[in-house]
Amino acid sequence: MHRSTLVTAATVALVALGLAAGAQAQQSAMTFFVTSTGSGQGADFGGLAGADKHCQTLATAVGAGGKTWRAYLSNTATGGTPAVNARDRIGTGPWRNAKGVVIAKSVADLHGPGNNLNKQTAISEKGEIVNGRGDTPNRHDILTGSQPDGTAFPPGEDHTCGNWTKSGEGSAMVGHHDRLGLRDDEPSKSWNSSHPSRGCSDEGLRSTGGAGLLYCFAAN
Repeated sequence: MHRSTLVTAATVALVALGLAAGAQAQQSAMTFFVTSTGSGQGADFGGLAGADKHCQTLATAVGAGGKTWRAYLSNTATGGTPAVNARDRIGTGPWRNAKGVVIAKSVADLHGPGNNLNKQTAISEKGEIVNGRGDTPNRHDILTGSQPDGTAFPPGEDHTCGNWTKSGEGSAMVGHHDRLGLRDDEPSKSWNSSHPSRGCSDEGLRSTGGAGLLYCFAAN
């Protein structure tokens, strides 16, 4: 092989290694992502602990497992068990995606009008865009079980698929990571509280544009 060809090949390899190292460094600094996959059982994660484990597992797979990851989910008060607010589980921020872009500086910022959460920034742990309206399939429904301020709904009507233990009948509140409605004439939608799902199964979640995905935040 000609020397210039060898030099060129070596240069390309070094550039590729550098880019890969840079991407890995960004992911290790990541403190927010949308899960690339669901539970495989609709909205049933085995409760909050199972949802947190799902976030932790996906983060670990891309080199960001050194943090404590929490799913952005609320629990409804049942019996003698108090409610859990999603906003209280996720630390204090700021939160950066896998590309290093800040999506919110604090809990107040995250739940205010100035947050930077949209289709381009609410990316997966792999740094990939998550399908939204206009993509096939649409996957913009993200499970939250939360009101717009990040708190749980009052007891009575379940918006959490049995506190994340049901994969059949029921309903969960979802947000739209792309902030878009299903039609052009619809107003912009909330990232964390857009509408209830039509069920708790994978099929039910898909029927309104979901795939059982979660928002994950590093709490430390």
